[in-house]
Amino acid sequence: MASIKNLKKDINYTLGDLIEECYVYQLLNPKADVKASEALIDESIATFDDLIAKLNAKNVENKKAHFKGISLELETKASALVTKINAL
Repeated sequence: MASIKNLKKDINYTLGDLIEECYVYQLLNPKADVKASEALIDESIATFDDLIAKLNAKNVENKKAHFKGISLELETKASALVTKINAL
């Protein structure tokens, strides 16, 4: 099992990179409407907050399964966000 510290870093780096991609899109397309990319940034931040809250939960019976589920959830939500970013 990966450490909690590494899982927090994965969440931070993954979602941070997605937010950065939205900002790069805004810089490269100054005439495009920024509402769609701002919505993706807000969704990324909400996902980050949700995953960190789940990671810091204290009343978990099976920690290994709980953390594995968080890792899988990060992967699926990040993939969905990448798909939405590519659609911009």
